[in-house]
Amino acid sequence: MALAIFDLDETLIHGDCATLWSEQMGRLGWVDPESFMRKNNELMDAYSHGKLRMEEYMDFSLEPMIGRTPQEVEHLVGPWVEDYIEPIIFSDATKTIAAHRKAGDRILVISASGTHLVGPIAERLGIDEILAIELGVEHGVYNGHTVGTLTYREGKITRLLEWLDAQEENLEGASFYSDSRNDLPLLMKVDFPHVVNPDPVLLEHAEKAGWPIHLWK
Repeated sequence: MALAIFDLDETLIHGDCATLWSEQMGRLGWVDPESFMRKNNELMDAYSHGKLRMEEYMDFSLEPMIGRTPQEVEHLVGPWVEDYIEPIIFSDATKTIAAHRKAGDRILVISASGTHLVGPIAERLGIDEILAIELGVEHGVYNGHTVGTLTYREGKITRLLEWLDAQEENLEGASFYSDSRNDLPLLMKVDFPHVVNPDPVLLEHAEKAGWPIHLWK
């Protein structure tokens, strides 16, 4: 059974779920929308240029959730996925997932967003298995910290290799789909790299390497 691995943001969906959740936290009154989104967009600009310290973004984006229970957040994320994420799922993504499923491949989403967002979104796509940034819980509430290796850049490889070992799986015949230069380490590790609506750096690399380039809608 081969693995079909998918990045999430700007790959399966036309947007960044962490940014969209930041906007939702503004609507919920958890943050000041203007100042919070200004900082969010500054950090995401650094991400797009391959310069983001993911630890800094997670500290920032999780602060409004400190003291809230996972159940409270889960209760709010579900309707948000339905209202704001479902409309931006790429139809080509769902077709590709279906094709891999028909081929008998094992499907995994690996994302540099938090599990509180990635899990419900993947579930809506019919995908049960994810690797994402784990959130710290203390005394039954979120503590604003992350746990373990962050699934970002080389951290995706670290977490994936740990998962493969635990699952007694391997990367033979694996595919990986991503839009971002930040995923080049993992794209170069799989047998079948695919780039989706790639950023300029990834596009240039894919063209030189002869990788398939998909323009999903």
